[in-house]
Amino acid sequence: MEYANLGSSGLRVSRVCLGMLSLANESDRPWVLNENAAGPLVRQAVEAGVNFFDTANSYSNGHSEIATGRLLRQFTNRDEVVVATKVFMKVDPGENGAGLSRRHIFKALDDSLRRLDMDYVDLYQIHRFDERVSVEETMGALNDVVRSGKVRYLGASSMYAWQFVKAQATARRAGGAQFISMQNHYNLIYREEEREMIPACRSFGVGVLPWSPLARGILAGNAVERAGEKSMRARFDNFPDGRYEHPSDAAIIAALSDIAARRGVPQARVALAWLLHQPGVTAPIFGATKVSHVDDAVSALSFELSADELLALEAPYGPHDIHGHE
Repeated sequence: MEYANLGSSGLRVSRVCLGMLSLANESDRPWVLNENAAGPLVRQAVEAGVNFFDTANSYSNGHSEIATGRLLRQFTNRDEVVVATKVFMKVDPGENGAGLSRRHIFKALDDSLRRLDMDYVDLYQIHRFDERVSVEETMGALNDVVRSGKVRYLGASSMYAWQFVKAQATARRAGGAQFISMQNHYNLIYREEEREMIPACRSFGVGVLPWSPLARGILAGNAVERAGEKSMRARFDNFPDGRYEHPSDAAIIAALSDIAARRGVPQARVALAWLLHQPGVTAPIFGATKVSHVDDAVSALSFELSADELLALEAPYGPHDIHGHE
């Protein structure tokens, strides 16, 4: 396993992060694994040296946080892992049950800690930018939860670069805690983050944690029909609809498939290796529903792509509409 500082902070994380979206009891998503089925995946990740685990209060209505806490206690020690969760999405009834107000941030954090059964989270991330709340209120509340000891570091997720810069500048002027990470939508067939967000993160010393590094399985070949069947997630997860239909996508996927076939490795390994080659990227957040998915992510760390292979993967790309800020 390889480790790196997350941004300019001193927090050391594995260079791949296990996303816990697909692991929970009582989920309304048929492709999500319950805790018994998820146990071998988490154990494999821990034994491979993964120390970074990402969830959110909205995943499976909070049940992902419950599963994350239980599974990590089963296979590792709290002090040995970095646990990240998120706030913003609608999780409670009423007008104050979502967003980045001071009230909701405080309540959501306490609820997350209760579900995780932990005293603190290492990385507390805003899941989206809240245009209804002043940046001063949000960053002030986030600074206070850091000062309280319930949160060690702050992170952000998908938004426009100007929004992120505004939030960072507001925190800096106030002398408060700033974001050390950006969890954004970034993969071989969606590279719009390279235009402004990733350069901004590199300038600020912020680590990049790409979500959907395999484009919801498309880059792993999971969405391709084989013998009239697709993977469970490809059949029931509608997130990719309309997002990965750019004319350039097919050429990139063809190049990816060709490289994987010639090198005798799964497509997922090549796609993750490409991300790990990109400037500013600290740790792609990969999902897993099989032990082999963990193996592919870990193996990508030592998988080298030649200059010609990188060019073949990157050259067909064309500008896409912005997706992932919803």
